[in-house]
Amino acid sequence: MRAVQTPPTGAASAVYLTLVIQVLSLGALVVFEQVRGRSLAGQIAALGGEARGSQAVVGAVTVFAVLMMLLVGTTVAAAIAYLTWLIRARQVNSPTAPAAPVLAAWLVPGVNLVAPFVLADEVWRGARPPFDRRGRWLGLLAAWWMACLAAVFLVAARLLDTSAGELTGLGLPELAVTLLAAVLCGWTVRDVTAIQRSLHASPQVRLPLARSRPAPSDVPT
Repeated sequence: MRAVQTPPTGAASAVYLTLVIQVLSLGALVVFEQVRGRSLAGQIAALGGEARGSQAVVGAVTVFAVLMMLLVGTTVAAAIAYLTWLIRARQVNSPTAPAAPVLAAWLVPGVNLVAPFVLADEVWRGARPPFDRRGRWLGLLAAWWMACLAAVFLVAARLLDTSAGELTGLGLPELAVTLLAAVLCGWTVRDVTAIQRSLHASPQVRLPLARSRPAPSDVPT
């Protein structure tokens, strides 16, 4: 008899929490960029290598560095939380499922443009959901992955573009797409976890037994 794995509800909660913190950290960086970014970039460019003049902007540069490190750290934490959940969710469906394919799907360049979508769908199908939810799930999954790719490309393009005279160039469009991707990601995680949790709980559900009727042979004549 196959061992029953517990649904990864704790791992799912970690995904939700890290996604929220990631979006908040990006929001803080966007606010800093809008309020101080352009002027600070101009001051840094004007100062050049003058050490004494740099004292005037050292506080703002420190805040900017902290915000950047916070964004990187929360992004890494969100990625680790999601991979942990995905590995656990696959093992609920199949206890012998290895973690290597999951890591390769996300880390190998080129493969990571398609494979994460396929793996998430595989986990959903392995959880044996109701058949009539298939279309809704595929729509949700496609929306999440498109938003995720859009967020990555938008943020990367902004950070690599140094011609605008800004610190990062990040603004409301990047924040909005990242927020959308985070919400949809959390939604996909919630859907799969809920299906696995209901499947795990169903064998424990016991309906009240109906009162038995006397057998025909026991009925007095």
